[in-house]
Amino acid sequence: MQEVYEFLKACGTYYLATVEGDQPRVRPFGTVDIFDGKLYIQTGKIKEVSKQLHANPKAEICAFMNGQWIRVAGNLISDDRREAKAHMLDAFPNLRAMYNEDDGNTEVFYFENAVATISSFTAAPKTITF
Repeated sequence: MQEVYEFLKACGTYYLATVEGDQPRVRPFGTVDIFDGKLYIQTGKIKEVSKQLHANPKAEICAFMNGQWIRVAGNLISDDRREAKAHMLDAFPNLRAMYNEDDGNTEVFYFENAVATISSFTAAPKTITF
């Protein structure tokens, strides 16, 4: 999981895919954190992505960097603990202009049953489960 975190952190931007009914939805994200032994992302409860994940937690992340790409698939589970939100916001202090752990809007999700695959055109894919 640490390798997945480091890859996503180094990319800066990754793309998160969710499902809305039968329609895939993809958008850029940048938050990634490890807390309590789990890989987390962050969003706002008022956003459509939050509503989509609550309706169907299946999600996938994709990012590309230096000739390699990563895909992380699994379920994203909401964690409403103040400590989890604070940890994320401390890792991304620039978000504190829009969010805080007590605002009722900040939401963090962690991956459950995740499978990450790191691929390139020149090497065999590497699979990481967590």
